[in-house]
Amino acid sequence: MFYVVLKALTTRLTLLIWRPKIEGRENIPSHGPVILASNHLSFVDSLLIPMITPRRVAFIAKAEYFETKGVKGAMMKGFFTAIGAIPVRRGDHRAAKDSLDQSLAVINSGGAFVIYPEGTRSLDGRLYRAKVGVGWLALKSGAPIVPLAVQGTREVLPVGAKIPKIVPVTVRFGEPIDATKLDFPGEPVAENSRARRVVADAVIEQIQKLSGQEYAGVYNERPAEL
Repeated sequence: MFYVVLKALTTRLTLLIWRPKIEGRENIPSHGPVILASNHLSFVDSLLIPMITPRRVAFIAKAEYFETKGVKGAMMKGFFTAIGAIPVRRGDHRAAKDSLDQSLAVINSGGAFVIYPEGTRSLDGRLYRAKVGVGWLALKSGAPIVPLAVQGTREVLPVGAKIPKIVPVTVRFGEPIDATKLDFPGEPVAENSRARRVVADAVIEQIQKLSGQEYAGVYNERPAEL
């Protein structure tokens, strides 16, 4: 109930202030498991996508959002828990694996899960190479992947800014990708490392077409404190 009320209030406020342009929302299946794979330009992305997606979604968020002390920390934890965030600690391999397992459970239960294939947000606005977690999830679950691209959120809340700006924002949803039908060597299974790589590359290619971003061609490796 808290999620429903929160989404209704924040969505109305967001649409009223920023009036985001939304394209291709009909590409999201109305029910059943689905993976929404997005570029990542700002903290705002994790607020905007759940608001404008017609289904309840879950996504991974850094563990710090759940561990801040005091009243602010309690509010942050309650908010991110309510909107379906799954905490993961950066740089911790076991925690990352656990978060993928939790993500898979959401998908296998018939839910919608949002993933940022780049792993973390882009500080320079370029699109970075996808990590293979999106491929593992898609091949393990059999769920379709809907690529999506956000534009403008980097300008809404630049890194270090505390007050959001009112600038044009666009969200584009692409056509679903069936990972099992892509062309790769070997079996279409999650244990096939080459299959995971092909899926990840195919997803980031579609995101790039939707976003128009410059493709960096390398992983987005950032210091842990950012």
